[in-house]
Amino acid sequence: MNKSFTNKNLDSLKTRNLNWTIIQTEMKSKLGSEVYESWLKKINFLDEFNNYILLTVPTRFIRDWITSRYLDQILQIVRNYKKDIVRIEFKIDDNNLVKSNEQKDVSINVSNKENISFIKDYQFQYNRIDPNKRFDNFLTGSSNKLAYEASLKVSENISTYNPLYIYGGVGMGKTHLLNAIGIELKKNNKVMFIPAERFMYQFVKSIKSNDMVKFKEFFRNTDILIIDDIQFMNGKEAMQEEFFHTFNALLDKGSQIVVSADRAPNRLSRIQERIKSRFAGGLVVDIQKPDLELRKKIIEHKVDDLNNLYLDQIKISKDIQDYLSTEITTSIRELVGAMNRIVSFSRIYNKVPNLAETKVVLKDLLNLSENKVTIDLIQTLVCKFFKISKNEMLSSRRSRYLVRPRQTAIYLTKILTSKSLPEIGREFSNRDHTTIIHSVKTIEKLKEKDPEMVDNINKLKNQILYNNKDNEI
Repeated sequence: MNKSFTNKNLDSLKTRNLNWTIIQTEMKSKLGSEVYESWLKKINFLDEFNNYILLTVPTRFIRDWITSRYLDQILQIVRNYKKDIVRIEFKIDDNNLVKSNEQKDVSINVSNKENISFIKDYQFQYNRIDPNKRFDNFLTGSSNKLAYEASLKVSENISTYNPLYIYGGVGMGKTHLLNAIGIELKKNNKVMFIPAERFMYQFVKSIKSNDMVKFKEFFRNTDILIIDDIQFMNGKEAMQEEFFHTFNALLDKGSQIVVSADRAPNRLSRIQERIKSRFAGGLVVDIQKPDLELRKKIIEHKVDDLNNLYLDQIKISKDIQDYLSTEITTSIRELVGAMNRIVSFSRIYNKVPNLAETKVVLKDLLNLSENKVTIDLIQTLVCKFFKISKNEMLSSRRSRYLVRPRQTAIYLTKILTSKSLPEIGREFSNRDHTTIIHSVKTIEKLKEKDPEMVDNINKLKNQILYNNKDNEI
């Protein structure tokens, strides 16, 4: 009888598989609908092994974000249903990768109609094209009309302007235009849309794995190569060498190249002269700060979207619309961000802020346009506050009196600038992006239980945002 009971239980364990739908429901309940819809909904169950499960997510960024913030909670939820699961592993699956029961050496299954560039090696799979950034929802004015028309022309007839080089400040719409070009051209061409940082990552990875032949084949067999933020190639001589030859190979076979940057070709720092010369030999167009007319058009468009989304429940007065379009002049992204803040205020307090309340809600954003916040300024003020030198802060030393100021400076850089994690890492002596994430999380946790840390952060924030001129060194 004992034996029969044991066998029955073993059979039960063998057949008991995780019900991922139930896990998802509990994640949504315990971690909140907003977190679930933004991040956790994108997780798919792939396979279950003796003591771990394999899940898939669409991008590395989502994997890193989930791993750094929610992995422990997800594992605990899973263990509530199956205690022998001790870890979770993630696999990147951009919906073109074949699914579960295929060999580990993954191949791609793309129909002939979807002419997106591909190769039979999972490490090169990367497609950044966003279906929501199209020509039909790109608002134009005198500041960006030329860049828009040039982009449209390239989409209609490739190699008309080759290369097309679009430059402008942060949040001006460069990536939107590159994305729109990609959407139009991928209908009949093989398109590769990749940030310069990602190109660099694949280049280094290919060297380490001795796969440079595949790397060259992959990037030189595309019809359209679109590279965003080319300025991030600065100082990387070996990668620039490879890019130069890829650039020439594509031009020779009539492929279209589109590049964006934050400055004109002749102002790129630590980029080979011959590469800058190639860029300057195509069509170079800039996107300037949006003028008042364009800013008003953007606000009106955003208000229309809100009315459709919330069925006229959120009314933003003409005074506030005019105030935003007049005061926020630095970038389109900041303008949209300001509108989002007002919407959040309206939903939290169930009312639209008046003009005085709007100024309070947006006070830091309004000051940013006047007090150009830089990483150097943040580092300088944090060092002054904690009475250490900048060399000490940026060193590899891990003494407690240096670690906390360093983490504080990293945290302030993350919340007060639009820099990416790799960009911040580079400015802090080439630290890895995981170190940046750890620093930000550490300060956030300390703020929850340490009033002195909260006070220090607020003091530093005020110095950085409002008293720049008094603190310039």
